[in-house]
Formats: sequence, C-alpha cells, structure tokens
Amino acid sequence: MIDYIKGKIAELSPTRVVVENQGIGYGLEISLQTYTRLEKVSDATLYVQRQVNQRDGTEVSYGFASKEERELFCLITGVSGMGAASARMILSSLSADELRDAILSENLARLKSIKGIGLKTAQRMILELKDKIVKGAGAGSEALFQGSSSDAAEEAASALQMLGFARPNINKAIQNILRENPTAKVEEIIKIALSML
Repeated sequence: MIDYIKGKIAELSPTRVVVENQGIGYGLEISLQTYTRLEKVSDATLYVQRQVNQRDGTEVSYGFASKEERELFCLITGVSGMGAASARMILSSLSADELRDAILSENLARLKSIKGIGLKTAQRMILELKDKIVKGAGAGSEALFQGSSSDAAEEAASALQMLGFARPNINKAIQNILRENPTAKVEEIIKIALSML
C-alpha cells in the first residue's frame, strides 16, 4: 500500500490533485483543507488513503496534506453509515481542530451545519468518535511541535502514549515543557512530562 507520495503538483482543483513523481502522475481526491495548503506550493507530500466503494468495488485514492487529516478521514469513514464522500465533505467544512472540538464538546449544531449531516448522523459521530478522540486518535503533533526540537518532541510523545497517557494531555504537557526549554532532549521531555501527567 502507498503511504505517501512526494512530487510536483501537475494539476490542482478544489477536489482533485495530480502529483507527478518520476514521470508518473498520481491522481488523488482531496478536501478543501488540503487544497488550501497545496495552492501555495509547487511540490508537496501527500498522505494517501485508498477506499473501496462497497457498491461497485471501484477504488478511489484520497490525498491529505497531513497525517492528522488522513487519520480523521479514517475515523469518520469508520462511523456506521458514513462513506468517503461524507468524510471529505466534513473535512472540507471544518479544520481538524474544529472537528475535534465539535465532537469533544458535543456541538450538534456545528456538525449539523455541514452539508449532508443531519441530527442522527451528528449524534452517531459524537457517540462513536468521542472516546477515540479523547484517547488521541486523529491528534497529530507535527503542527504542535514545529519550530522546536520537533523530532525529540514527537519521539517523547510516542513513548508517553505507549505508557498509556492520552494524546491530548501529552501534547499539552510537551508544549509547556518546550515553551520553557525549546532545546530539551527526549529523555528530559519524558521525565518532566511524567511528573506533569
């Protein structure tokens, strides 16, 4: 399975991109969120998710500007009755942070404001996704730790998650640590974070 594609943007529209790599053009369906990030660049790395249409067996590849967006796409398509088209509509309407906030705060009105999402679907999304998001699914840390010692921060976050701590709590603790000591090493981050969590 292809995890990501890196290359030159050959074609771009609000719903689709063609990325050229080694003379081959890879066509990917995208959300508006990804489109907004791609329209400012000529080269990009896109994280790929292939979906099989249950009705006719056709395969469609979706591309995402971040792993976080791809993970949220997978979470949404895992909700009963939700398909890839609905997931793309949701991710085109709300940013990853807005979507997580709407689910965690059980903001039905925010979710229902998305085209094609009714009351029952919004309730089902909250019911099926809230626990997963609290446990850290769909919460990327790349954006949180940019500009600091991001590799050390990411490594520390992964280690703390393996120890059983929730990803949102880990991210908050590490942000605080890096605010005070931007050059902290992995061991330091973990040690201080353990005393905070």
